[in-house]
Amino acid sequence: MRRKIYERLVQWKNNDAPDTAVLIDGARRVGKSYVAEQFAKAEYKSYILIDFNIAPHEVKAIFEEDLDDLDVFFKKISSYYAVPLYVGETLFILDEVQEFPRARAAIKYLVADGRYHYLETGSLISIQENVSHIVIPSEEDHIKMYPLDFEEFLLATGREGLVDVISSHLRDKEPMGAAHRKAKDAFREYLVVGGMPQAVVKWVETSDLKKVDAVKRRIIALYRADIRKHAGKYAMKAEAIFDEIPGQLQKHDKKFRLAALGEEARTREYGDAFLWLKDAMTVNVAYNATEPSAGLALSAEQSTMKCYLADTGLLVSLAFGANPKAVEDAHRRIMFDSLSFNEGMLIENAVAQMLTAQGLDLFFYSRYDKANAEERMEIDFLVANAEMRRKKNVTAVEVKSEKDYSTSSLDKFRAKFAVNVGESIILHPGDLSASSGILRLPLYMTPWIDWR
Repeated sequence: MRRKIYERLVQWKNNDAPDTAVLIDGARRVGKSYVAEQFAKAEYKSYILIDFNIAPHEVKAIFEEDLDDLDVFFKKISSYYAVPLYVGETLFILDEVQEFPRARAAIKYLVADGRYHYLETGSLISIQENVSHIVIPSEEDHIKMYPLDFEEFLLATGREGLVDVISSHLRDKEPMGAAHRKAKDAFREYLVVGGMPQAVVKWVETSDLKKVDAVKRRIIALYRADIRKHAGKYAMKAEAIFDEIPGQLQKHDKKFRLAALGEEARTREYGDAFLWLKDAMTVNVAYNATEPSAGLALSAEQSTMKCYLADTGLLVSLAFGANPKAVEDAHRRIMFDSLSFNEGMLIENAVAQMLTAQGLDLFFYSRYDKANAEERMEIDFLVANAEMRRKKNVTAVEVKSEKDYSTSSLDKFRAKFAVNVGESIILHPGDLSASSGILRLPLYMTPWIDWR
């Protein structure tokens, strides 16, 4: 299974590994340990994988007792795992490092020694939690890892040729033509299966959506258990938010209304619970940017937000309950493009997921003016251009789940903020086209958009 993070790990090895360790940040079950070992096998002469979930006392004792003499430290580790060490060509993988924070603290001394390279993996929520008795090493680079985006999904399901077709047509701004239906069908498959590696593998192995759904439900149960175990005083609020996401995304504007959690619910009471879920990378949060400019975060309203599930496949399983017949019917309707209710929810969540995987922070624009209809606007996503410019530094992105749609909000937004807003993008079910400064792209092209 090819993951985009692999290339970033190669860049780290070639440019930064002698001076830093790398810590892969990510939610549970996104494939951190898998990609770490694949990287080690392919890019190093030898590697030692230390899984601190199962590491015996003898190994942990080496970290506790022998860091003052690294020659002895490395001899003991090499001997225990029966793996030879090569200067500059051996990688140590400290897997599930949150289970033994002392190993994370040791990074400072191991990196300073300079002989070998170090990669850490673990559950992000526990990594952040288990730091009270250690000095967090400044010699750590962080790389975020997400569920598979649509491009990775195509590669995992053996559609490399379709990847090349989509990327070349977007690059040349040419309609997909006959290939559009094939790509669209694959995207609808992605909506159902999602991007959690275990679910994708089960789909490739069995082509059985019932078995895929069972995998996703186990992951959802794991996330709920993590909330109860690690969220502390925010646990009840965080779990309430998590379970409420499908209901909130069904609304026309997709904004999360705290009133759904209780009549007295307030941002100040639930804000930390939202941040906990965001830090755990189980949700993607978008904020309302009231002044569209290159510094979108400067005008972001923390009290007006949209909350998406980190993986759309998980959202499908969460949204349609555990009734086997209801789930089977939902799967069939999504796959064959006949789901009218909930369609927009899934599509916008998938776009949020793919934008996040590109390293983008999520912002939108929402304004309601009771007295003036011309001032009422809803823009699904705003993206600041990577290159700072004086003008035209924001791209407005609208997400449409239907073939027939209005652009009234987009037209008003572009007129009002003409100084800052450049070419706008509509992601829709149709083929590629462009007119009047609006680029209309098939939804499935999102991972290939160049935001520069």
